[in-house]
Amino acid sequence: MDEALVRATIPRDLEKVLGVESQTNSKAEAFTQAFLKNSIQPNTRHDLKSMLTHKAVILGYTRPKKDKSRRNNKRAKGLNARQKRAMKVFQIKPEHQRYELFLPLHELWRQYIIDLCSGLKPKSNPQFVQQKLLKADFHGAIITVVRSKCPSYVGTTGILVQEFKHVFKIITKEDKLKVIPKRNSVFAVEINGFVSHIYGSKFEQRASERSAKKFKVKGTIDL
Repeated sequence: MDEALVRATIPRDLEKVLGVESQTNSKAEAFTQAFLKNSIQPNTRHDLKSMLTHKAVILGYTRPKKDKSRRNNKRAKGLNARQKRAMKVFQIKPEHQRYELFLPLHELWRQYIIDLCSGLKPKSNPQFVQQKLLKADFHGAIITVVRSKCPSYVGTTGILVQEFKHVFKIITKEDKLKVIPKRNSVFAVEINGFVSHIYGSKFEQRASERSAKKFKVKGTIDL
């Protein structure tokens, strides 16, 4: 449609028929702007260009929620101490309580100690060897009770098969499992001519805890 025809004024004879009156160009433009403003819904979106130019924009961000079920599943995989005791995880079956079965473990332990103490040469410093043994793992060592408040323990010798916080479990040459309390007992360990004494009261930690413990130079025991 021709723009000139749209903007043309209404003839006089039609004004009376239609009941309208032609307006001047300025009034018509003002009316049109007002009509469009009232008829068209305002844009709720911000002027992005102006917003980016004159003010900082904070982007919305939410941290993803952690999957609690997955975390609980991870915790449920391990057994606690009570469950281990109920399942008798740490108990050695009678058919396995044989001295000869643990001799290979003893040979591995001897090699481990020799490597730990830099060869255990005859000229090795005894204090250096003692400091290494304080934090060593004794599973597989042949230990002997040399002193104890309980006389029946004195002289007991065997391969250490289990170490707990308060006791040593050893297998004797007679294929007997002995449980020796650490407290108030002194144990002797011999490796390549070096004899080291272990004061059980000072060893009342688990092997994993003892490796990180700082020991005092002097120690005594009341027997």
